[in-house]
Amino acid sequence: MRVVFLGVRGSVCAPGREFVRYGGNTSCLALSSGPDAAPTLLLDAGTGIRTVTGMLGGKPFRGTILVSHVHWDHVQGLPFFSAGDRAGAKVVFLVPAQGGKSGRDLVAQMMSPPAFPITPEGLIGDWTFHAVQPGHVVVPDFEVRAFEVAHKGGRTFGYTVRQGGGSIGYVPDHAPELGVSADALEALAGVDALIHDAQFLEHERPRAVDYGHATVDDALRLADRVGAASLVLFHHSPHRVDEALDTIGADAAAKATIPVLVAAEGQALDLEGAPPMDRPLPEVTNALP
Repeated sequence: MRVVFLGVRGSVCAPGREFVRYGGNTSCLALSSGPDAAPTLLLDAGTGIRTVTGMLGGKPFRGTILVSHVHWDHVQGLPFFSAGDRAGAKVVFLVPAQGGKSGRDLVAQMMSPPAFPITPEGLIGDWTFHAVQPGHVVVPDFEVRAFEVAHKGGRTFGYTVRQGGGSIGYVPDHAPELGVSADALEALAGVDALIHDAQFLEHERPRAVDYGHATVDDALRLADRVGAASLVLFHHSPHRVDEALDTIGADAAAKATIPVLVAAEGQALDLEGAPPMDRPLPEVTNALP
């Protein structure tokens, strides 16, 4: 399984020269069955989703978009995803069920007038929208499990994805200080890479509490608790410049007993099983055209 990071920021995009190395797009990951395969599963639809169009070389996207929740930074790229918004595209869009609303109506809350010029029906191609519950989620070619996590402002899921002997836990928005369910702990147990919310530092905890997010230390503790083979710090603050993320990564690595990676746009992580504990993560390279 190949995981490519296309957007690694939280809250809002962070453009500018001080954000070039890690990137300024909001949350999106592209998953495929291997380095030479086209992505068929996208996790979240932040502004990073636009990059998938270039990865496909002009071909339409045919696959699944699975979002953790419907806050702006996780869905705002959807209407601008040209590989999905074109003839020949076939997209299954999955969103956490809530409020008794359909998947289409949950998306329309952010994608309809007066907030946006078109509704979901305005997307070209074959689109279907579904609200999903915790548990096994049907996604072709991947084994996906959804579980509820604590986060403010609407129902939020984390996911585990397994394929070809590799596994990830994807928990981009999470307040573990409020408690982690037995379901989440079971789902995340032993994943090869835990990709986790790390938007705040310990001295910023009051702000993290206000918005329902994690600190870097929260992520380190959870990775240890679930026995993850490695930790990927994700959902970076839009205020965090490249040099600050360098420091955060070095400090986290010094505290951790497992490899720690600071997510950056274009990084590809190939997973075929847990790496040995005495070896760092496989070298990641820029996977974008």
